[in-house]
Amino acid sequence: MRILLLPTVLIALAASLFSASAFEIEQHKVFPAQQESARLRIISNSDIDIFAPMVEAFQRKYPGVSVDYTVVSSTELMTALYEENQVFDVAISSAMDLQVKLANDGFTRPHSSPVAILMPDWARWRDHVFAFTQEPASVVYSKAAFAGLDVPTSRQSLIATLRNHPDRFQDKVGTYDIRESGLGFLFATQDARTSDTFWRLNEVMGSLNAKLYCCSADMISDVTTGKLAMAYNVLGSYALARAAKDPDIGILHLEDFTTLMLRSAIIPVGAEQPEIAGTFIDHLIMSYWSEEGSDYYPYPKLDRSEVAPNMSQRAIRLGPGLLVFQDNLKRQHFLRAWQNAIIQR
Repeated sequence: MRILLLPTVLIALAASLFSASAFEIEQHKVFPAQQESARLRIISNSDIDIFAPMVEAFQRKYPGVSVDYTVVSSTELMTALYEENQVFDVAISSAMDLQVKLANDGFTRPHSSPVAILMPDWARWRDHVFAFTQEPASVVYSKAAFAGLDVPTSRQSLIATLRNHPDRFQDKVGTYDIRESGLGFLFATQDARTSDTFWRLNEVMGSLNAKLYCCSADMISDVTTGKLAMAYNVLGSYALARAAKDPDIGILHLEDFTTLMLRSAIIPVGAEQPEIAGTFIDHLIMSYWSEEGSDYYPYPKLDRSEVAPNMSQRAIRLGPGLLVFQDNLKRQHFLRAWQNAIIQR
């Protein structure tokens, strides 16, 4: 009898585990404490190998806290918190609009801290969303693929280069699939609000049978291997890290505008360790907005004194303006227009 019942029990257990955690996990790691007194659960779309120095620096200050770190895409993070009510203490995402939506819709706890005064108003929202990076949306390209061509310095010149050399760029251009990528959708909507060149560029990329991706890392890898000649709107922090190791990879510095995404952190409403979560957010704030994190901060630090007056660098502000394209009708309308431009076959 026990032999017959055991498979049934295992199947039921597997089904319950799957239903309890239906969101898709990409990476997972536990950073153990020396003598654990508390465990902080973090859900994030920042890769473990990039973010680990921030966690390890926090544990040097608080050696009794172990950190359970789960990596998901920005859309899966939203699924975990917004739809499934999964329990995490801190949520970190590059999709600013989704972070603001979680806060706006009551899925976050407030965090009041004297550390937050280091931040400009546009980098935090209502003591619920806190930015700790400024990362540019970049164009990564293969220097070999552009050999003999003038390197584009604006979206207009990039459009002209792609149009004039379709044989060189056919099937060789990559960008986000904004139907799946929360960050890709954010970059696309910000581009469209800034300039009409967004739509012309997408039409040209579509005519070249652009390849669509979920993630910056995958696009950059395909540029490295030669599968792609260029990738549009990848995360600048990832691009700079790869370019530093590979001299065949370049980053286009487009002079018309550069969108600066703010990676941000929130405390989910169901957090079991809200006080430790607040302490961790203070750690993130200090790492960027002060000089404290200079030895362990894993992202490029922009010269903040130059960001505001430099009109080509446009930091996206945290706030309700990011919710415009989260309206279902507006979102669907934008996605249809994007699909018509980028998917032509």
